[in-house]
Amino acid sequence: MTSKHTTPPLRKLRIVVVNTIIHPGEENDASLAAQARRGDALRIGLLEAGFDMVASLPADLYLPERIAQLQPDMIIIDAESDARDVLEHIVIATRDERRPIVMFTEDDATSSMDAAMAAGVSAYIVAGLQAERIKPVLNVAMARFRQEQKLLAELSDTKHKLAERKVIERAKGLLMARNQLSEDQAYQKLRSMAMNKNLKLAEIAQRILDVEDLLG
Repeated sequence: MTSKHTTPPLRKLRIVVVNTIIHPGEENDASLAAQARRGDALRIGLLEAGFDMVASLPADLYLPERIAQLQPDMIIIDAESDARDVLEHIVIATRDERRPIVMFTEDDATSSMDAAMAAGVSAYIVAGLQAERIKPVLNVAMARFRQEQKLLAELSDTKHKLAERKVIERAKGLLMARNQLSEDQAYQKLRSMAMNKNLKLAEIAQRILDVEDLLG
Protein backbone atom coordinates (compact mmCIF):
# COMPACT_ATOMS: atom_id res chain seq x y z
CA MET A 1 0.00 0.00 0.00
CA THR A 2 1.52 3.28 -1.08
CA SER A 3 1.25 6.39 1.01
CA LYS A 4 -0.80 9.22 -0.44
CA HIS A 5 0.95 11.74 1.76
CA THR A 6 2.84 14.34 -0.25
CA THR A 7 4.85 17.33 0.89
CA PRO A 8 2.99 20.54 0.04
CA PRO A 9 4.84 22.82 -2.39
CA LEU A 10 6.80 25.68 -0.85
CA ARG A 11 5.19 29.10 -1.15
CA LYS A 12 6.86 31.28 -3.73
CA LEU A 13 8.91 34.16 -2.39
CA ARG A 14 6.89 37.34 -3.01
CA ILE A 15 9.12 40.15 -4.25
CA VAL A 16 8.61 43.86 -4.87
CA VAL A 17 11.06 45.53 -7.24
CA VAL A 18 11.80 49.21 -6.76
CA ASN A 19 13.17 50.85 -9.89
CA THR A 20 12.72 53.62 -12.42
CA ILE A 21 9.39 53.29 -14.18
CA ILE A 22 9.84 53.89 -17.91
CA HIS A 23 6.88 55.55 -19.58
CA PRO A 24 5.88 55.24 -23.24
CA GLY A 25 7.98 57.52 -25.45
CA GLU A 26 11.05 57.38 -23.18
CA GLU A 27 12.58 54.28 -24.77
CA ASN A 28 14.98 56.33 -26.91
CA ASP A 29 16.73 57.79 -23.88
CA ALA A 30 20.04 55.91 -23.60
CA SER A 31 20.10 55.72 -19.79
CA LEU A 32 16.45 54.69 -19.62
CA ALA A 33 17.03 52.07 -22.32
CA ALA A 34 19.85 50.62 -20.21
CA GLN A 35 17.53 50.65 -17.21
CA ALA A 36 14.91 48.80 -19.25
CA ARG A 37 17.43 46.09 -20.19
CA ARG A 38 18.36 45.70 -16.53
CA GLY A 39 14.71 45.43 -15.62
CA ASP A 40 14.19 42.72 -18.26
CA ALA A 41 17.16 40.74 -16.95
CA LEU A 42 15.79 41.01 -13.43
CA ARG A 43 12.31 39.84 -14.41
CA ILE A 44 13.73 36.91 -16.38
CA GLY A 45 15.97 35.93 -13.48
CA LEU A 46 13.07 36.05 -11.01
CA LEU A 47 10.85 34.01 -13.32
CA GLU A 48 13.50 31.36 -13.96
CA ALA A 49 14.26 31.10 -10.25
CA GLY A 50 10.59 30.54 -9.44
CA PHE A 51 10.07 33.77 -7.49
CA ASP A 52 6.85 35.79 -7.58
CA MET A 53 7.37 39.41 -8.62
CA VAL A 54 4.21 41.01 -7.24
CA ALA A 55 4.93 44.61 -8.29
CA SER A 56 7.41 47.02 -9.82
CA LEU A 57 7.25 50.33 -7.99
CA PRO A 58 8.93 53.73 -8.25
CA ALA A 59 10.80 55.11 -5.23
CA ASP A 60 8.34 57.86 -4.39
CA LEU A 61 6.40 59.09 -1.38
CA TYR A 62 3.79 56.37 -1.86
CA LEU A 63 6.31 53.50 -1.63
CA PRO A 64 5.90 52.85 2.14
CA GLU A 65 2.12 52.65 1.75
CA ARG A 66 2.34 50.32 -1.26
CA ILE A 67 4.78 47.99 0.48
CA ALA A 68 2.54 47.91 3.56
CA GLN A 69 -0.35 46.89 1.31
CA LEU A 70 1.54 44.25 -0.66
CA GLN A 71 3.45 42.72 2.29
CA PRO A 72 6.31 41.27 0.18
CA ASP A 73 8.87 38.81 1.53
CA MET A 74 11.75 40.69 -0.05
CA ILE A 75 12.50 44.04 -1.70
CA ILE A 76 14.84 44.38 -4.66
CA ILE A 77 16.20 47.80 -5.54
CA ASP A 78 17.37 48.24 -9.11
CA ALA A 79 19.26 51.55 -9.06
CA GLU A 80 21.59 52.27 -11.96
CA SER A 81 23.28 55.24 -10.29
CA ASP A 82 22.99 57.20 -7.03
CA ALA A 83 20.47 55.40 -4.83
CA ARG A 84 20.40 57.65 -1.76
CA ASP A 85 16.88 58.92 -2.48
CA VAL A 86 15.70 55.36 -3.02
CA LEU A 87 17.21 54.29 0.29
CA GLU A 88 15.43 57.04 2.19
CA HIS A 89 12.06 55.76 0.99
CA ILE A 90 13.04 52.13 1.64
CA VAL A 91 14.10 52.94 5.21
CA ILE A 92 10.69 54.50 5.87
CA ALA A 93 8.91 51.61 4.19
CA THR A 94 10.67 48.93 6.26
CA ARG A 95 11.03 50.82 9.54
CA ASP A 96 8.22 48.97 11.34
CA GLU A 97 8.67 45.58 9.67
CA ARG A 98 12.12 44.49 8.55
CA ARG A 99 12.53 42.64 5.26
CA PRO A 100 15.56 41.43 3.32
CA ILE A 101 16.64 44.06 0.78
CA VAL A 102 18.83 43.39 -2.25
CA MET A 103 20.30 46.28 -4.21
CA PHE A 104 21.57 45.94 -7.76
CA THR A 105 23.46 49.06 -8.78
CA GLU A 106 26.27 50.50 -10.89
CA ASP A 107 27.40 52.72 -8.02
CA ASP A 108 30.63 51.26 -6.65
CA ALA A 109 31.44 54.16 -4.29
CA THR A 110 32.35 52.95 -0.81
CA SER A 111 30.24 55.70 0.77
CA SER A 112 27.17 54.53 -1.15
CA MET A 113 27.77 50.95 -0.09
CA ASP A 114 28.21 51.96 3.55
CA ALA A 115 25.00 54.01 3.44
CA ALA A 116 23.10 51.09 1.91
CA MET A 117 24.29 48.57 4.50
CA ALA A 118 23.53 51.03 7.32
CA ALA A 119 20.01 51.40 5.92
CA GLY A 120 19.44 47.67 6.16
CA VAL A 121 20.41 46.38 2.72
CA SER A 122 21.22 42.66 2.95
CA ALA A 123 23.14 42.40 -0.32
CA TYR A 124 24.75 45.22 -2.34
CA ILE A 125 25.58 43.95 -5.83
CA VAL A 126 27.62 46.17 -8.18
CA ALA A 127 27.39 45.51 -11.94
CA GLY A 128 25.98 42.08 -11.30
CA LEU A 129 22.46 42.12 -12.66
CA GLN A 130 22.52 39.07 -14.88
CA ALA A 131 19.52 36.76 -14.99
CA GLU A 132 21.54 33.67 -14.02
CA ARG A 133 22.89 35.37 -10.88
CA ILE A 134 19.50 36.34 -9.45
CA LYS A 135 18.68 33.11 -7.62
CA PRO A 136 22.01 32.60 -5.77
CA VAL A 137 22.18 36.28 -4.83
CA LEU A 138 18.66 36.27 -3.39
CA ASN A 139 19.23 33.00 -1.55
CA VAL A 140 22.37 34.39 0.10
CA ALA A 141 20.58 37.64 0.98
CA MET A 142 17.68 35.74 2.56
CA ALA A 143 20.05 33.54 4.58
CA ARG A 144 22.01 36.56 5.76
CA PHE A 145 18.82 38.41 6.72
CA ARG A 146 17.56 35.46 8.77
CA GLN A 147 20.88 35.20 10.57
CA GLU A 148 20.88 38.94 11.34
CA GLN A 149 17.32 38.75 12.66
CA LYS A 150 18.27 35.80 14.87
CA LEU A 151 21.23 37.70 16.30
CA LEU A 152 19.09 40.79 16.89
CA ALA A 153 16.44 38.71 18.66
CA GLU A 154 19.10 37.10 20.86
CA LEU A 155 20.58 40.51 21.68
CA SER A 156 17.14 41.92 22.52
CA ASP A 157 16.40 38.91 24.75
CA THR A 158 19.73 39.34 26.56
CA LYS A 159 19.08 43.03 27.16
CA HIS A 160 15.58 42.25 28.42
CA LYS A 161 16.83 39.62 30.86
CA LEU A 162 19.55 41.98 32.11
CA ALA A 163 16.98 44.73 32.69
CA GLU A 164 14.77 42.27 34.58
CA ARG A 165 17.67 41.21 36.81
CA LYS A 166 18.38 44.85 37.67
CA VAL A 167 14.74 45.40 38.63
CA ILE A 168 14.75 42.28 40.82
CA GLU A 169 17.98 43.32 42.51
CA ARG A 170 16.60 46.79 43.28
CA ALA A 171 13.36 45.39 44.70
CA LYS A 172 15.30 42.82 46.73
CA GLY A 173 17.50 45.56 48.17
CA LEU A 174 14.42 47.58 49.07
CA LEU A 175 12.86 44.64 50.95
CA MET A 176 16.14 43.97 52.75
CA ALA A 177 16.34 47.59 53.94
CA ARG A 178 12.67 47.92 54.90
CA ASN A 179 12.17 44.59 56.63
CA GLN A 180 15.67 43.84 57.89
CA LEU A 181 15.85 40.74 55.74
CA SER A 182 18.84 38.81 54.45
CA GLU A 183 19.38 38.63 50.71
CA ASP A 184 18.00 35.09 50.56
CA GLN A 185 14.97 36.02 52.69
CA ALA A 186 14.20 39.01 50.48
CA TYR A 187 14.44 36.82 47.38
CA GLN A 188 12.14 34.18 48.86
CA LYS A 189 9.64 36.92 49.82
CA LEU A 190 9.68 38.17 46.23
CA ARG A 191 9.09 34.64 44.94
CA SER A 192 6.21 34.11 47.35
CA MET A 193 4.57 37.41 46.37
CA ALA A 194 4.98 36.59 42.69
CA MET A 195 3.39 33.16 43.11
CA ASN A 196 0.49 34.57 45.12
CA LYS A 197 -0.21 37.20 42.46
CA ASN A 198 0.48 34.79 39.59
CA LEU A 199 3.10 37.18 38.22
CA LYS A 200 6.66 36.87 37.00
CA LEU A 201 9.40 37.72 39.47
CA ALA A 202 10.38 40.82 37.48
CA GLU A 203 6.75 41.98 37.32
CA ILE A 204 6.22 41.84 41.08
CA ALA A 205 9.61 43.50 41.59
CA GLN A 206 8.59 46.35 39.28
CA ARG A 207 5.31 46.79 41.19
CA ILE A 208 7.23 47.09 44.45
CA LEU A 209 9.47 49.75 42.93
CA ASP A 210 6.47 51.60 41.45
CA VAL A 211 4.77 51.73 44.87
CA GLU A 212 7.99 53.00 46.43
CA ASP A 213 8.15 55.78 43.85
CA LEU A 214 4.53 56.77 44.54
CA LEU A 215 5.06 56.88 48.28
CA GLY A 216 8.23 58.88 47.84
